Formats: sequence, C-alpha cells, structure tokens
Amino acid sequence: MAEVILNSVIKSFGTKRALDDVSMTVPDGSFVVLLGPTGAGKTTTLRLIAGLEAADQGEIRIGGKLVDGMTPAERNVAMVFQQYSLYPHLTVRENLAFPLKSPLLRTPAAEIVSKVNAVAEMLRISHKLDNKATALSGGEMQRVSIGRALVRNPQIYLMDEPLSSLDAKLRSDLRIELKNIQANSGATLLYVTHDQIEAMTMATHIGVLHEGRLVQFGSPRDVYERPVSLHAAQRLGQPRINVLPASLFPAAPRSAVSMGLRPEHIRQGAGEESFVNRVERLGDQTRLHLLFRGHPIVTVTDPHTALSEGDIVRIEPVDPLYFDADGMRCA
Repeated sequence: MAEVILNSVIKSFGTKRALDDVSMTVPDGSFVVLLGPTGAGKTTTLRLIAGLEAADQGEIRIGGKLVDGMTPAERNVAMVFQQYSLYPHLTVRENLAFPLKSPLLRTPAAEIVSKVNAVAEMLRISHKLDNKATALSGGEMQRVSIGRALVRNPQIYLMDEPLSSLDAKLRSDLRIELKNIQANSGATLLYVTHDQIEAMTMATHIGVLHEGRLVQFGSPRDVYERPVSLHAAQRLGQPRINVLPASLFPAAPRSAVSMGLRPEHIRQGAGEESFVNRVERLGDQTRLHLLFRGHPIVTVTDPHTALSEGDIVRIEPVDPLYFDADGMRCA
C-alpha cells in the first residue's frame, strides 16, 4: 500500500474546468472519501490517479514515485466502477481470478485458488463461485466486482460509487464489510460518493469537492463540527444544517451574513417562540419542522415528545456556525 499525493492538479475538458488546482494527500493505510455532488470532480480525480486521464498541470505521486506518463498497469492500482464490469460468460470464480492471470502479475495457480477462495469467503459469495455472472443478483454482482479488486495487492484501491445502485439494506451491509476489510488489511482506499452517510460511517478522512476545487480535507468529525465554508457544512448532516439569516438571533459576529444551525444544536424550552409545522416520528428520534419568524427550521427532539402540529415551542441556538457574504466561516 502507498501514500498518494496530488500537487496543484488541473484538468479541463474543453472549456469546462473539472479540477482546479487540487492538492491532497491520501495517507498510507487510510480510507479517504471524496464527497460532493455530480460534476464536483470526484470521478475525474480517480481517473487521473488511475492513469485513465492525464492532468493538464500538476503532478501525482503514488508511493513517492511520480506517475505522470505511466500506464494504468504500471501504476498498480485497482479500480471498482459504479457499474459491475463483469465478464458475463465467465463464472464468479473465473471473474475473480481474471486479474491475477495478467502477464504482469504472473500469479502462481495455487496462489490464485487461495486468493479467490479467501476473497469469496470474505464477501460471502463462496456458494456462488461456479455460477455464471448473469445468474447473480445485483448485490452479488457488485460483490464480485469488488472482489476482483480485492484479490490483487495494489498500491491503492479506487472505488467510484460502487454501492449507489444497490438497495438500502445491501448498501448498509456492504458499507460495514468494506470498512472492516480496509481496517483489517491496512489497505489505502480512495472512495467516491455523493452519499454523506457512506462518508461519515466509512472514512478516516473526507475531501469535500465543489466545482472542481477541494474546499476541505479532514476527519469526518472535523468537517462536521468545524466546516470551513457553508458548502462544506451543507455536505454533512442528516437532517441538513439549517441556514438562516445571521440577524435572526442575537450575538452574531459583525461580518456574518448567514448562520448555520445543526438540528441537534437547537435548545428547546427556552428562548423565543416558534410554531410547530409538522412532527416526524422516526422511532429512534422525532424531527420537528418549525416556522420561526417566517423561516423553516428542522430540529430533533425526544422520540416520545407530546408536541404536535400547531403547538408553540421555545427555541434558542447552541454553538451556531456563522458565515460571511462569500460563504466562508467567520472566526
């Protein structure tokens, strides 16, 4: 496994700047998640590291070695795509073994058998090894696709939204499995998603991308609790952070234009009156949809609250985040 460094990387497609002066270090043995909406530059970053695209400017190093100009095979990376990318005429066993039969790897036959069996057991598809890929469910096909990467021992695993096409239950199961695999193997893994739950539950580091720029890089807790900008603050949190005029409550810094209030950072029972628009009972928590001075606010409360639509509740902010006119965090 290896550290990956991007230094002032720029990539354009025609007049569209896909990556704009991106510098980032993926530490050896880390699970880094690139988070952002469609078009933020996440997949482009993976493709540049993999060697599927060439940067216009800047440099990329893997394991301390400058890889600009090297082919994907020479970079020794393993990539998992959103789509399954399996050979339909081959069995699961043959699909898993295929990367190991590359002339570059020259893997002995006994080692191929051992690695295929180990990965199949890890991903709980041992009973499917002799099935054709076309006979698998979507979740099983994605497990095989991930397994094709795991049988190798690359410098870094690159995964481009590998769980996005799966149902919620399977996504949740595979999130846990991937995190356990990465933690137990010490692999370096760079993972792309627009799903904040995947980012928060799996990552050791999160890189927030916005319109081709890396706006923040840090631990999930750092990005959540200390966002550098309004955009970074809005990428994490469920329900999403409430964005309100800074003047709505007292004590805002002079440079503040907007206030960010996490749902859990709203104290109830004190402060000013707010109208309850809707009550969402989710079992483990209850969400209150409030209207405060004409502004909608979402907060969380006791699962067994007696509050209902039309009630009045007093609220006050706790540890609000403030942002200036450019959306940058106020000191």
